[in-house]
Amino acid sequence: MAEAKTDKKKLAADYLVMILGTSLMSLGVYFFKIPNGFSTGGVSGLSTLLGSLTAISAATWISIFNVSLLLVGFVFLGKSTGLRTVFCTLLYTGLTQLLEFLFPMTAPLTDQPFLELVYAMLLTSIGSAMIFFRRGSSGGTDIIALIIKKYFKINVGTALLCSDALIALGAFWVFDVRTGLFSLLGLFSKAFIVDGVIESLGACKCFMIVTSKPDEIIDFIIKDMHHSATLVEAQGAYSHHNTSMIYTVCRRIEAIRLQREIKQVDPGAFITITTSSEIIGRGFRGV
Repeated sequence: MAEAKTDKKKLAADYLVMILGTSLMSLGVYFFKIPNGFSTGGVSGLSTLLGSLTAISAATWISIFNVSLLLVGFVFLGKSTGLRTVFCTLLYTGLTQLLEFLFPMTAPLTDQPFLELVYAMLLTSIGSAMIFFRRGSSGGTDIIALIIKKYFKINVGTALLCSDALIALGAFWVFDVRTGLFSLLGLFSKAFIVDGVIESLGACKCFMIVTSKPDEIIDFIIKDMHHSATLVEAQGAYSHHNTSMIYTVCRRIEAIRLQREIKQVDPGAFITITTSSEIIGRGFRGV
């Protein structure tokens, strides 16, 4: 029963994070990317170009492409398309259309394109990273990547990068040189921001503790922090005294609490703390 409640809480937290991430993406695309013509690849970039060339708005093109690709995903991928992908895709599509209805945009918010590019990239990249971190996807070109991976012997990353680059280059032709340069800058910066945010969100602290009072420290880790630990009997290379070494992992926000407790229990403990961007195992992430 307790595990079922924990699973439900985790699932609710996952969807809450995905909702927030999708909302940030929608805000970044609608308020900053589309009005400035920033075509940084993907569905939003292609829709920005088509929105300028046709009578159909960019937000509507986003809806058309996302729903169409979602249907294609069901045809070629079946259930592997994933409930989370469907959820995020439809939410992203709906929010973008809602923003267009509530806040019609005829021009950029400011006369500072670089400032708007920064916000466009930050909002969409952080939003994407939050979705990916919770094993979700906003659909679009992610579905194309899955199809390519399943049916063709093509490097998916290279194929998507080439298509995104072509879309970004399209901004030179549809808009102007300045917009094209901004689009290329946004395309290349997004990858670094997404990777950085994902690593930051998943960062955990690894503790290696050499102590003469292992039982009290392990008791705190298990009962108070609800984590486990590995205990190894060791010997000091210089003193040849027998001692104990504890290895444990905790989330970044728990690290200070554990460090403080160790110092209270054993002021002479030797502690090594490292940062890991990904921990796979029970209590953290599944394989």
